[in-house]
Amino acid sequence: MMSENWPEGTHYVEAANLPKAFFDNVEQGGDRKLLFEKRDGDWHGRSWREISDDVRRLAAVLVECGVEPGERVLISAENRPEWAIADLAIMAVGAIVVPAYTTNTEDDHHYIMDHSGASVAITSGGMLASRIALAANRAPSLRHLIVMDDGFVAPQDLRPELRYWGAAIEGADPLVDIDDRLAAQQPDDVCCFIYTSGTGGRPKGVMLTHRSIQANITAAVELLAEGKVVENQRFLSLLPLSHSYEHTAGMHLPFQILGEVWYCESTDQIANNLIEVSPTLMTAVPRLYEVLHDRIMRGVRAKGGVSEKLFMAAVRLGTKRLSGRHLLPHEFLLNLIVDRLVRTKVRARLGGQLKYFISGGAALNPEIGNFFMALGINLLQGYGQTEASPLISANRPGRIKIETVGPVVAGVDLRMADDGEILVRGDLLMKGYWRDEAATAGAIRDGWLHTGDLGEIDADGYISITGRKKDIIVNSGGDNIAPGRVEALLTIEPEIEQAMVDGDRRPWLSAVIVPSDELRNIATSPDALYTMVSEAVDRANSRLSQLERVRRFIIADEPFGTENGQMTATLKVRRHVVREIYGDRIEALYPQK
Repeated sequence: MMSENWPEGTHYVEAANLPKAFFDNVEQGGDRKLLFEKRDGDWHGRSWREISDDVRRLAAVLVECGVEPGERVLISAENRPEWAIADLAIMAVGAIVVPAYTTNTEDDHHYIMDHSGASVAITSGGMLASRIALAANRAPSLRHLIVMDDGFVAPQDLRPELRYWGAAIEGADPLVDIDDRLAAQQPDDVCCFIYTSGTGGRPKGVMLTHRSIQANITAAVELLAEGKVVENQRFLSLLPLSHSYEHTAGMHLPFQILGEVWYCESTDQIANNLIEVSPTLMTAVPRLYEVLHDRIMRGVRAKGGVSEKLFMAAVRLGTKRLSGRHLLPHEFLLNLIVDRLVRTKVRARLGGQLKYFISGGAALNPEIGNFFMALGINLLQGYGQTEASPLISANRPGRIKIETVGPVVAGVDLRMADDGEILVRGDLLMKGYWRDEAATAGAIRDGWLHTGDLGEIDADGYISITGRKKDIIVNSGGDNIAPGRVEALLTIEPEIEQAMVDGDRRPWLSAVIVPSDELRNIATSPDALYTMVSEAVDRANSRLSQLERVRRFIIADEPFGTENGQMTATLKVRRHVVREIYGDRIEALYPQK
């Protein structure tokens, strides 16, 4: 719905479903470039018409594969134009997109295929395609495997029918009845399953509808309109498209506001890609901003001397202004100097055209936020959950409180439960968890989503997250990790008696490990004990996805028990007690800023 508060001429498409909104924009987009990727050292763009034609052709391929409305189709690939084409084509034929992380293990892929009942899997190539193929052989519902890269060599015993993307697209005619299929889809139809970890360790399939994702897009457009940045925006896409945040904000949002999407090569190349692409908007998780902060500071320290002093003055004076304090006359003059000599250069290193960094998926360290804001880079922190498509709240342009996640976005109602838990409702909510009525009933009660997060609201309606009711770990990349699953695989190893995994708001997992009595008895030294435990951790890690693997650990001083208060009466680890006891040693496992 168009808002009277939006700037005149704001482009926005209202449609009953997401692929219809895309196709409604194709005529206006025309030959303008839409999706960009870097190949052989150069950026290559594809136009709205080219993307639309490939969507129609892939839709025809899916129909030829027997895909019916409501069937599930899995996508697991790196961010690239084919990912978006596949997403739109699947939705266009009335099927349901099932994104899967490229970091998943074979068992993870198999579980998602089997649980969702996916009939087709679409993947890129290389080792990822090999894992997908092995998982597909074990999934009875999987009939077809479509591989984007021609160089992939399938295993000889591959059960699903293999199709190569290029040949399939080239040999297909655009789907004739696609408009009829689009017209048949209703706003409340499920269009996407995004799997997230549950408290028991098994992922749950969050069922998102056209209406729920569209509600998020509408709220995001209103947010951008406040900052007068809607038309002709250039997005740099870094987060995996399997993440609900990027799926909504980094793909379908640009589609509806006639934006451009440039696919970042990798985290390692982010600095170069920022300069090459000159994005106006970028959505990312706190970890990215931590990485950029660290790289900038390393460069500053390496230069030293006057350059370092001027840079730190820019941060100090910028921070003072952000706090609402007035600069003294000599500070005012110095601030003008560092604005030209420091802040302008920093903005240039970020492409020179950046309007806003948008942070979500996990809590942003306020120090990191203040750092960028002090350097003249607007950073909007938001809050959300996959179950809410995912955007719930966000800071407002010109009214940023970086220590908060802002007020709720348009179309969202929020209230606090008696215990401080954040409850939300609105069109943004999921339809439920696939094949899990009990979990659905537990999450949505009387129309309110129980987020599991604890928070506070200030007089201006800005929300601060104060803690989590659930044990789910949310790393600094915004990924949800069930510690129970990791701990269970660790303690399977005979050398490990007990384990507690940590890593909330951290880049990777750590652990506090209690070795078995037998191991303690045979170890000839602390170093020998650590080495033998390390070998056991490595074996457990081999059965875990990259996100779930424990990078570093400490050896506990004593077993977790009821007598020392580290376990409950029902023999569950009291995580907060263990963290308090070993907090300093856990902290020392992570890089210090």
